[in-house]
Amino acid sequence: MRSPASSSSARAAGLWLLEALSGLPSAARYLFRCSLSPFTSPVSLFPPDPAALFVNEPALVKRHCLPQEHVPAVEGVVLRCAEGGEHLEPTTWRRAQNVQGECRAAGLLCSAGALRKHCELFLSAESWTADQESDPALPRQIFRRRVGLGLFYQSRAISQNWETASRNQVTTYCRLSIGFEEHKATFQSSLPSQKYKEYEKDVAIEEIDGLQLVKKLAKNMEEMFHKKSEAVRRLVEAAEDAYLKHEFDADLQYEYFNAVLINERDEEGNYLELGKEFILVPNDHFNNLPVNISLSDVQVPTNMYNKDPAIVNGVYWSESLNKVFVDNFDRDPSLIWQYFGSAKGFFRQYPGIKWEPDENGVIAFDCRNRKWYIQAATSPKDVVILVDVSGSMKGLRLTIAKQTVSSILDTLGDDDFFNIIAYNEELHYVEPCLNGTLVQADRANKEHFREHLDKLFAKGIGMLDIALNEAFNMLNEFNHTGQGSICSQAIMLITDGAVDTYDTIFAKYNWPDRKVRIFTYLIGREAAFADNLKWMACANKGFFTQISTLADVQENVMEYLHVLSRPKVIDQEHDVVWTEAYVDSTLPQAQKLADDQGLVLMTTVAMPVFSKQNETRSKGILLGVVGTDVPVKELLKTIPKYKLGIHGYAFAITNNGYILTHPELRPLYEEGKKRRKPNYSSVDLSEVEWEDRDDVLRNAMVNRKTGKFSMEVKKTVDKGKRVLVMTNDYYYTDIKGTPFSLGVALSRGHGKYFFRGNVTVEEGLHDLEHPDVSLADEWSYCNTDLHPEHRQMTQLEAIKRYLTGKEPLLQCDKELIQEVLFDAVVSAPIEAYWTSLALNKSENSDKGVEVAFLGTRTGLSRINLFVGPEQLTNQDFLTAEDKENIFNADHFPLWYRRAAEQIPGSFVYSIPFSTETANKSNVVTASTAIQLLDDRKSPVVAAVGIQMKLEFFQRKFWTASRQCASLDGRCAISCDDESINCYLIDNNGFILVSEDYRQTGNFFGEVEGAVMNKLLTMGSFKRITLYDYQAMCRTNKESSDSAHSLLDPYNAFFAAVKWIMTELVLFLVEFNLCSWWHSDLTAKAQRLKQTLEPCDTEYPAFVSERTIKETTGNIACDDCFKSFVIQQIPSSNLFMVVVDNECFCDSVPPITMAPIEIRYILLFAKL
Repeated sequence: MRSPASSSSARAAGLWLLEALSGLPSAARYLFRCSLSPFTSPVSLFPPDPAALFVNEPALVKRHCLPQEHVPAVEGVVLRCAEGGEHLEPTTWRRAQNVQGECRAAGLLCSAGALRKHCELFLSAESWTADQESDPALPRQIFRRRVGLGLFYQSRAISQNWETASRNQVTTYCRLSIGFEEHKATFQSSLPSQKYKEYEKDVAIEEIDGLQLVKKLAKNMEEMFHKKSEAVRRLVEAAEDAYLKHEFDADLQYEYFNAVLINERDEEGNYLELGKEFILVPNDHFNNLPVNISLSDVQVPTNMYNKDPAIVNGVYWSESLNKVFVDNFDRDPSLIWQYFGSAKGFFRQYPGIKWEPDENGVIAFDCRNRKWYIQAATSPKDVVILVDVSGSMKGLRLTIAKQTVSSILDTLGDDDFFNIIAYNEELHYVEPCLNGTLVQADRANKEHFREHLDKLFAKGIGMLDIALNEAFNMLNEFNHTGQGSICSQAIMLITDGAVDTYDTIFAKYNWPDRKVRIFTYLIGREAAFADNLKWMACANKGFFTQISTLADVQENVMEYLHVLSRPKVIDQEHDVVWTEAYVDSTLPQAQKLADDQGLVLMTTVAMPVFSKQNETRSKGILLGVVGTDVPVKELLKTIPKYKLGIHGYAFAITNNGYILTHPELRPLYEEGKKRRKPNYSSVDLSEVEWEDRDDVLRNAMVNRKTGKFSMEVKKTVDKGKRVLVMTNDYYYTDIKGTPFSLGVALSRGHGKYFFRGNVTVEEGLHDLEHPDVSLADEWSYCNTDLHPEHRQMTQLEAIKRYLTGKEPLLQCDKELIQEVLFDAVVSAPIEAYWTSLALNKSENSDKGVEVAFLGTRTGLSRINLFVGPEQLTNQDFLTAEDKENIFNADHFPLWYRRAAEQIPGSFVYSIPFSTETANKSNVVTASTAIQLLDDRKSPVVAAVGIQMKLEFFQRKFWTASRQCASLDGRCAISCDDESINCYLIDNNGFILVSEDYRQTGNFFGEVEGAVMNKLLTMGSFKRITLYDYQAMCRTNKESSDSAHSLLDPYNAFFAAVKWIMTELVLFLVEFNLCSWWHSDLTAKAQRLKQTLEPCDTEYPAFVSERTIKETTGNIACDDCFKSFVIQQIPSSNLFMVVVDNECFCDSVPPITMAPIEIRYILLFAKL
C-alpha cells in the first residue's frame, strides 16, 4: 500500500514529465526536488563532471573537501542549495563556484555531509539559448538528466542502507575471527601472542606441481586397475584348465542354480527343477542387495533351452570358477560383480543373485551382446553390410533381413567402423550422406542407421556383383587412409540367394591374402542358392548361416564373432579389454539400484577364454569371456580432491576420446526419473572442454602423451544458470596397462596453492567430537572397503578409530587426516559463537536466519540450525538430496565455489534454483570465503554462510529502502513511488527482490529487457555464450512401430505374425481386411509424438563487470526516455536497480536465457 505523500510525489513527477515532453521552454526552470540521505562514509554523489556546482556555504564546502572519486558525466546541470527554499543571486553562485574550484584544483570534491539540506536541480539559465529553445528534443534531455539524478541519489541511499543492514545481518552469523583469521594474522605480522607463535612455524603454503600430481594419480589408478585385471586373469586360467579337463557328455544331467528359478516353488510347495534353495542375504558392499557370497548362479536367455547339452556341459565345467570368485573377493574386498559369459549363451555371475523376468515373462539379456564380451572376443573391425532388397525379398524375408542387420549392429563397438548398402539393380546407401566411407560404430551412428532401415522396401532385380565391387573398393580406400580399425575387415552379405560365386571379383580384390572375410546370411527356408553362398564364405575365411525365422536371428548372427576371434585364439592373445563408461541396466542388480539411488556408471575389465585342447586349438575355439565391473566412483576415491583446489578436478578418457569420468558428464536426464541419455556413453572430451577449439588437449590425451595445456574456460554452476570464467592449467598422462588417459585441471590463482597446518592429535580429536562436525561422504579419508567389519563405519568414525589405535588395519590418508585435524581445531570456536547467538533471542527473534554453515578445504563441515529441523524452509539443503551444495567426489559445494571467486571479505547472495520449470525458491543463501592471505596466491581455506527465509531477506531490504535523512524525515523519492520500480539483482542478473514477488528468481532481462540491453551496451554486464553438447531437446517424431521392432526381436516376431495373417486371409476378404489392417498402421505412423532427443544447444549467461560500481542510463523508447540507475551494494555481489516506470519500451523484446538448438548443415565439396 503506497502512502499519500508518495502518491502525490509520483503525480508531481508525472505532471513534470507531461510538461517536459510538451516542449515548453519554461521546463528549463522547473525544479526537481531531491532528498540526500546521510552516509557513513564519503561517497561520490554526482554524475561525472557537472557543468557547475553552486553552494551557499563556502566554508562548509572547504571543510568537506574530500579525495575525488570517479563520477558519471552530465552536462548543463547545477546544484543549488538555499535556506528556506530562497534562491541565491548569481553573484553568490559564482562565489560558491570559486570555492568549489579551489577544491577541484586540489583534486577534491564535496562530501555528502556538505549537502544535507534541501537541494534543487535545474538547468542553468545562463546556458539556455534561443537556439536550444527551438530544439524539440531538449525537454526530453532535461527530464532525463533531472530524473536520472534523482534516481541516482535515492538508489545510492538505498544501497548504502541495505549494505549496512545486510552485512551486519550476515557477519553476525559468519564471524570467524576467532578461527582462521587468527592463523591468517600469523603471515601478516609478528604478534607477541604465544598461540600465533605456536602455529607460525608449522603452517606453510605450497605451490602444487600439477605434472607430478597427475603422474602420481595415474600411478595409483594403474595399481588399482592392475589388481582388477589380475583377478580376471586368475578366472581365465581357472576356466581354461577346467575346460581342458572336461569331456563333453551329451547325456549329462546336472542340477545347477538357475538365476531365474532359484527359490521358486510349485503349487505343492516343492522347489522347481533347477530352482533349489539358494540362500540370499543383504550385503552392504553390494548396496544391501540380497546376494550369496559363497556361490554363483547361472542365467540362461529366454530363447535358449535350460537343459541343452551344450549349456549343461558348460555350466558343469565352469562350476570350478566358484572357488576363484571367492578367492578373488578375499584378496581384493573392493571387487564387486565377477562373471563368465559363455560363447554358448549362458551367464555365470558372482555373487549369486535372483533374476526377475520382465512383465512379459522374458529375460532378453544375452551376455554375448554386451560390449565387454564383443570387445574381448574380437579385434577392432571394419564392416560393410550388404542387404538384398530385390523383389524376392518382399514381406517376411525383408523383415528378417532388417532384424539381422540390427543384430549385427548390436555386435559392433566403438572401436569398429561400418556402413550399410542396400542393393537391387542399383546401390542404395542406407544413409545417402555417408556414401563411400565408413563411420564409427558408436551408439548415435548405429541408432541413426537403424531409423533409416525402416525406409527399405523390396523391388527389382538383385545385382550382387555391383554391391561386392563397391564394398571392396570402400574397404580398400578406407584402409589406405589410415582411418578405421586397421585390423580385421569383413563384408556381411544378407540375401535370399546368389546366382553366381563371383570368384572373379574375389580374385581381383581379395585373393590370395584374403584380408576381407565374407560372412553370408541366407534368408528363408529355400536352400537352392545355399551352395553358392557357402562357397563364397569358405573361400574368403568367413562363415555361412541360414536364418529362416526371426527367432533364429540372434543366435546365428553371433556365429561370426567366433570366426573373427580365431586369430586371437590360435595365437593365445589374452588381451585385457577395458570398456568405456556405461550403465548396464539389464542386470538385476542395476535394475534394483536404479529404483534406490540411480543408475550406476561403471567400466568393465574383460579377457577372452580359449580352448587349450590340442585337437581343437587349430580351430580356434572361443569358450567365452570373463570380466569384473569397476564403478566409476571407485576411481574417484583414488583422487585426493583436497589437493585439486576448489575448482580443480580430475578426468579420464578412453583411446577414442570418450569420457570415462568427468564432473561435466551428465548421463541422465529428467532428474526425477533418472533416465539414461541415448548417447551418454560416447560423450567426447571436446564436448565438455569445448573451449579447446583445436582439440589440442583431446588429441594429446588420445595419443597417450604427457604434458601441460592452458586455456580460459567458462564453467557453469547452479544448474547451468551461472558461469565462472577462469583460466585452467591442464596436466595429463596415460594410465599404463589400460586404454585410458588421466587429466587434472587446476584453476590459476588460489587453485594452484595448497595450505598445510599442524596440530596435535589430541587437539584435533577433541574438536572432532563436536556434534556439528561432519566429513564429505564421498571423499576417501580411510579405505573402509577392505575389511567387512569396517564397511559400516562413517569416514569420521574411521578417522577416530584409526587415530586412537583401535583399528590398526585401516588404511588412511595420513596427510589429509592431519589437515582435517587442523581445520577442526581452528574452526571449533565458531560452534560456541553460534550457540551464543541461538541463546540470544533478540538476535534472531523472527527466526529469519534458519541455518549457519561452514566448510573447509578438507571436506569438513559444521552446521548449526537456528530453528527445528521440521521448520526448515528448504529441507534438502546440505543433505545428500542437494548434491550441488555438499562436498562430493568431484566438486566443492556451490556456495563455497561462488564465494571463492568473489573479492575477499565480500558476500555472495543467491536464490537456489529449483529443478522445476518455475523457479520459486523461498530461501536466500549468503556465503563468504576465508583466505589465508590477502593475496591471489593464497589458498581459500574455508567458506562460511547462512541460509535465511526469502521473506525475511526482502523485508530487510524494503526497510532499508525507506530510510531517508531529510530534515522532515520523509523520502521525496522511494521504492514505494509508483513512478519507479526497485530491484535487487545479483551479479548474474537474477532478481532477489522485486515489488512483484512473482518476479523473484527470474532473470532481470526477462522483466526489464530494455534496461538489461542498455546495461550490456554500456558494459555494466557482459553476455557470455555457452554451449551444451549433452542437451536434450523436445521434438515431434512419428510414432512408428516398425522402427521399434528392430530393437526388440519379440516385437519383430509379432509384427511378422501380423503380416502373415494378413497375407493368409487376403483372398477371403479381398481388400477389406487388408485396408483395415494397413490403415491402422498408417494412422499410427502419422501420429506425432513429442519426445526428448539428444541435441546441441547454445545459450547465454551474464556476468557483471566488477570495476563498474554505479551507472546511470537513459533509453530512447518510442515516445519517451526511460531512465534508470544501477548501484553496486558494497561488499556483496548485489546491485540495486531503480527504473523509471512511466516510460514503456514495449518495442524492445525481453532478453532470455533460453537455449537455442544448433542445427548443422552437411556441406559436400565438389571434386
